[in-house]
Amino acid sequence: MSVWYPHPTAMPAHSALFEGHAIRRTYDEATDTWWFSVVDIVQVLTQQPDPNTARKYWNKLKQRLREEGSQLVTNCHQLEMTAADGKEPETDCGRKEVKRLQNVTV
Repeated sequence: MSVWYPHPTAMPAHSALFEGHAIRRTYDEATDTWWFSVVDIVQVLTQQPDPNTARKYWNKLKQRLREEGSQLVTNCHQLEMTAADGKEPETDCGRKEVKRLQNVTV
């Protein structure tokens, strides 16, 4: 079982650790909610060194989940997050529900 740690207030504002890997995240003060990058989590779970491969994997998985009527895709939102190249593209983000990805990606 994977654990999200350490406590959000102890981490830099834009990263969290998941199985020892940095995961981009952003905080929504209005709803008191942390949003995590789904592609970053997929990259860790599929052990992909290339984020573009992880993004393609997520896009294909997302298509299949939509066809099955999965609520997981419905619960993802596009938010701007800073990428490794410094750009801020919109990326799929989820709340704690993204932990469910472990059951479908591995």
